[in-house]
Amino acid sequence: MKILITGGAGFIGSAVVRHIIDNTNDEVINVDKLTYAGNLESLDAVSQNERYNFRKVDICDGVALQAVFNEFAPDAVMHLAAESHVDRSITGPAEFVQTNVVGTYALLEASRQYWSALPAEKKAAFRFHHISTDEVYGDLPHPDEMAGELPLFTETTPYAPSSPYSSTKAASDHLVRAWGRTYGLPVIVTNCSNNYGPYHFPEKLIPLIISNALEGKPLPIYGKGDQIRDWLYVEDHARALYTVVTKAATGTTYNIGGHNEKKNLDVVLKVCELLDELRPKDTAYAEQIVYVQDRPGHDRRYAIDADKIKKELGWSPQETFESGLRKTVEWYLNNQTWVEHVKSGSYQNWLKENYENRK
Repeated sequence: MKILITGGAGFIGSAVVRHIIDNTNDEVINVDKLTYAGNLESLDAVSQNERYNFRKVDICDGVALQAVFNEFAPDAVMHLAAESHVDRSITGPAEFVQTNVVGTYALLEASRQYWSALPAEKKAAFRFHHISTDEVYGDLPHPDEMAGELPLFTETTPYAPSSPYSSTKAASDHLVRAWGRTYGLPVIVTNCSNNYGPYHFPEKLIPLIISNALEGKPLPIYGKGDQIRDWLYVEDHARALYTVVTKAATGTTYNIGGHNEKKNLDVVLKVCELLDELRPKDTAYAEQIVYVQDRPGHDRRYAIDADKIKKELGWSPQETFESGLRKTVEWYLNNQTWVEHVKSGSYQNWLKENYENRK
């Protein structure tokens, strides 16, 4: 099986590529624009594998996309390319509209043109798997706001995005489903909770806290730190995505979550606790915590009901939050060269010299 993966140099995308190369006989075509968050060094372990290919392509470039389809003739598309940082979407929404909406449209059209010309058997087997976020649903009631059993996001939860980021992802979800219904393109959509794990770009909460803690910098927490997220270990997510693209029926949607609802403050405190154990210093890391002004429109709680994917496709997370977070902290402590390359920006020049369009 040949799988075209967009955004394969990103955090989740690179985990999917590594999973497929390490655990299957499938071939991967990684298509990535290599923005600031695209880091081919995250794929160093599989980059020499004969089943791995890379092309530097902007998904907004329909001509370049069509050339990739013609060259590699994929059996499936896994669409992970996206601008994904909420804070960046607030200060610069245009790039999010361009990549997440216009880029998804261009990819859908390139996929449709390619799929339409396939022989009947290959046409029936083709899949377009769109990877999205639980943030399209808005937020859920917080324990401080209601008593009793709290609701979860399900596959039928109405969309109510709060940020420019989540709004553009919601728009892309709707485009994908429209191309399925209008043109018959065999589409699947998944919406995931907050990912964490190795190779996460240091602007996100957990790697930012690890990095700042080690450097003696403040550990910033928005508001009171009582925002709740459902945390999903990225390698569990990669397994789920491969399960979906190979087993799910077309036209279906699956929510993917880790069953790990945690307050942001509790996550930071747990990271500090692990660092106190694994990299002790004279004072506790938690003393570096500072509270900063909350993000505009900050969602209070996300939580995924992942029962559907478990019942229908047999997937469930292997990592608990505790086991996954320990693996994550240990990985960052043992891979400071990767972290330094990202923080300095040197990874972009180094990667271009060593990897860009090498294959």
